[in-house]
Amino acid sequence: MKKAHEPTYSFVILTLVLIVVNTIIAWLCQFVLPGSISGISTLYFAVAFMILFTLWFGAYGAIAAYAGTLIGSGLLSTNPALHGGVAIYWAIAGLLQVLIPLVALRTFEVDLSLENRRDWVLLVLFGVLINNIVGAAWGAYTLALGNVIKSSEIGSVFYLWLIGNIIVTIIIVPLALRHFTPKVQKSKLFVKNYWD
Repeated sequence: MKKAHEPTYSFVILTLVLIVVNTIIAWLCQFVLPGSISGISTLYFAVAFMILFTLWFGAYGAIAAYAGTLIGSGLLSTNPALHGGVAIYWAIAGLLQVLIPLVALRTFEVDLSLENRRDWVLLVLFGVLINNIVGAAWGAYTLALGNVIKSSEIGSVFYLWLIGNIIVTIIIVPLALRHFTPKVQKSKLFVKNYWD
């Protein structure tokens, strides 16, 4: 008998759709929002959707987060410094920003519909603060490593990246989880752990 959430071609299609959606959102963040750090939006709202997709669709969402960041903010960037090699390791920031809340919230068995204070606190700790600190540090450091910014700019890039991501994730992620998780959980595509 087939498991209810056994990975099938549906998850391949889901991953491809999420990659396209994440790519479009990441690309739009560069061109629609004012202010940028070397071509990267200071209010990178794509990260909030990448976190949501990963919390709802597990590792498939994480794969899409990396690919969407790589393509939308890296390879399709108008900043020639983000093409190629720099984009490959720089985009890991997006992956880190979604894997941290995924692992933590699954480990602590957080109810994604955020019905209690404990779940809210864990979400804010791992899905707004720690993940964005790590992502901003990785992103700023790798931009300097790739000579996109000067090493003297790492601190300012880190803080702009961190503050912008905290703003968008604290607003979008909890609201979307609270209102849409019950509907998403009824879907056959909802992933309770990492791959199932």
